[in-house]
Amino acid sequence: MSSDSDQRKRAQRPPSAPSYDVGFGKPPVRSRFVPGQSGNPRGRPKGSRNRPPSPAHQAEGLRAIIRKEAYRMVPINDAHGTTTIPIAQAVVRSLAVNAAKGSQRAQRLFTELLSTTEREDRREREAELGAALDYKIAWERELKRRRTLGIADPEPLPHPDHIEIDFQTGTVHIRGPATKQEKAAWARWDERRLLFEEEMSELKALRDDPDCPNRREILAEIRKTETFLTIIRAALGGSRAVMQFLERIVFPEEDQ
Repeated sequence: MSSDSDQRKRAQRPPSAPSYDVGFGKPPVRSRFVPGQSGNPRGRPKGSRNRPPSPAHQAEGLRAIIRKEAYRMVPINDAHGTTTIPIAQAVVRSLAVNAAKGSQRAQRLFTELLSTTEREDRREREAELGAALDYKIAWERELKRRRTLGIADPEPLPHPDHIEIDFQTGTVHIRGPATKQEKAAWARWDERRLLFEEEMSELKALRDDPDCPNRREILAEIRKTETFLTIIRAALGGSRAVMQFLERIVFPEEDQ
């Protein structure tokens, strides 16, 4: 028979294997919290609960509030009845009306606001113009270097030949695809343009046939084909709005 001391030793001996699998929600015994002992012995720092947010967080919060209020819609009365416009627009409209009525303070504020707006618009146009010009010159040099060395790397998007810069107005227009998705759309509609042009040639040949039995139907098809070709050429000429319209009505499933 075992003595009482032997039984106490066996009770104090650690088990040879854990009594449960270690995993999510079941940490090893050695790393578990001890009952009655805090996991954060130092406690919460004094005053942390009442500590105000940092200046950066305060500024961002205030900007968010101002933006939200500036574009909140409010009803106003004008010559056409009651309409709703953003508060920012209502404030500027009220300022402009008071300036037109002769208020010197409103005139001064409106003039300063207009001058600042035009200055910022000009700065943005100049920055866009400079970036487009740098891009165009850099890629023209690179493409020339590739041709000289016989390098057949993929062409850039947008292609420098498709970037049109109007130095008089300070505007930049891209007359071709600027992304891989747009390049695929351009290629797709260029192929369709060729098909419609072939169809147009066949229709005109039928129209010019003196023995054409259904000339009225042929002329109607020619008018429809000419209209569609005009739209396709406008899209391929650089009109993104027209290209998006074609993609939306012909391939609506790709917008999902």
